[in-house]
Amino acid sequence: MNETTTPINEEERKNKAIQLLKQLGIYKPFIEGFKKDDHVCFFEEFSGFWVYQEPEIEAKMHEIENKYNCKVYAITHEYINGEEMYSFLILTKYPDDWDNLVLNAGHNEFYATAYVWNKDCEDCSEFGDILIESSFGGIKRLG
Repeated sequence: MNETTTPINEEERKNKAIQLLKQLGIYKPFIEGFKKDDHVCFFEEFSGFWVYQEPEIEAKMHEIENKYNCKVYAITHEYINGEEMYSFLILTKYPDDWDNLVLNAGHNEFYATAYVWNKDCEDCSEFGDILIESSFGGIKRLG
């Protein structure tokens, strides 16, 4: 993330997050919930749920946003090699980063910048690019 550029205001950052949700083909009611009420959706195998329904995940989301000065706009949940993972798709406050936060990989697949929380091994949590698939109005992490 580029710390040398001028930060953008929260309204512009939220509008960009909405554009990314649309680019990913997220179900319109989930986008509207984010737009109107700042409700973030997390996805289990393409099925979406509001993060406020899961207080532990919502608290982790706010921790990430506050610690790294980013905005989480979607979350995936998966088990990889037996470990529980949550991938928090993020939007930085620096517009120079935005063109590379979600990249089309073809066939309803995208590379997205995320903070991956390894719930079973906190020390292995980190930022990086993940591969996600978009289908049925939801997303799923592939790799």
